[in-house]
Amino acid sequence: MDVVLRFWLDRGVDGFRVDVLWLPIKDALFRNNPPNPQFSPDQPRHHAQLPTYTEDQPEVHNILRSMRRTLDSYGERVLIGEIYLPVPQLVRYYGSAGDGVNMPFNFQLITAQWTATNIAQLITTYERALPVHAWPNWVLGNHDNPRVASRISASQARIAAMLLLTLRGTPTLYYGDEIGMTDVNIPPEQVRDPAELRQPGIGQGRDPERTPMQWDSSGKAGFTLGEPWLPIVNAATANVASQDGEPWSILALYRRLLSLRRSEPALVAGSIWNVSAQGRVLTFERCLGSVRLVVALSMEERPDVITSPAGRVVLSAREGRDGHRIAGELILDSDEGIVVACD
Repeated sequence: MDVVLRFWLDRGVDGFRVDVLWLPIKDALFRNNPPNPQFSPDQPRHHAQLPTYTEDQPEVHNILRSMRRTLDSYGERVLIGEIYLPVPQLVRYYGSAGDGVNMPFNFQLITAQWTATNIAQLITTYERALPVHAWPNWVLGNHDNPRVASRISASQARIAAMLLLTLRGTPTLYYGDEIGMTDVNIPPEQVRDPAELRQPGIGQGRDPERTPMQWDSSGKAGFTLGEPWLPIVNAATANVASQDGEPWSILALYRRLLSLRRSEPALVAGSIWNVSAQGRVLTFERCLGSVRLVVALSMEERPDVITSPAGRVVLSAREGRDGHRIAGELILDSDEGIVVACD
């Protein structure tokens, strides 16, 4: 392992994203996994056993400490781990004194029930569980799960973007989510994912979220002159060219959010406070020094009323609210999100 890491580090890479980082070690006594009493034939075959002796073994952390020592010897490098585990187990991958992974991927936003109450709870639970030396991270989409616009609707995908880019920690987004790409229905003869080919029809296929990036509205979405490995069928509006220069497109929203992060240190280095659900609206604060930003996100397709400190709207997901002053009662339309700089 050390030889492989050094091979790439000597060539100047900035770090590694390591796949299935909680699975590299099996039980030291080579015990068989016990059968899963809840298994049924419509589930993936590997669910037939409980992963008692093949998942999250103690020796994994010895490997991580060794990897981290190697990376640290090269200066500023990053080690990121793909880890699907409950939060109490996940945060142990930071190590006891920063000798684990720099960022164990936090996939909660991908799998969460999309309500203000639930999202507020998972943010609070995750923040409380983080070790003092840990830097948080949030992942909105990846290659193994349905796209955010397909999971929670196209309108709520805009709110999800605001959430991702205003939470404390490093945001991770999946290509195409910034233009609102959705899952594609893959005909059986065009399936590429081995999981779906092995067990067709039980929902294993990940091809729907792995279709090519859509750069324009042409037949092959500007991705290739050849034949793409997966079909492109919904590129008419979900493409970069049609949204570039459109001030209220989802692409423009992502750009505005990224620009706000760059200009507001509180969104990068600030603390997070008062995470709560006011009805159907998720609210929290980002604070640094005298700067206090309030984020309010309507998580459902219905208007709601919340209370807010006095301040000025510095970013809104919808047209017509930027720059407005607010104080006290605030009416949020359905699928509306705002960031307020408090007085």
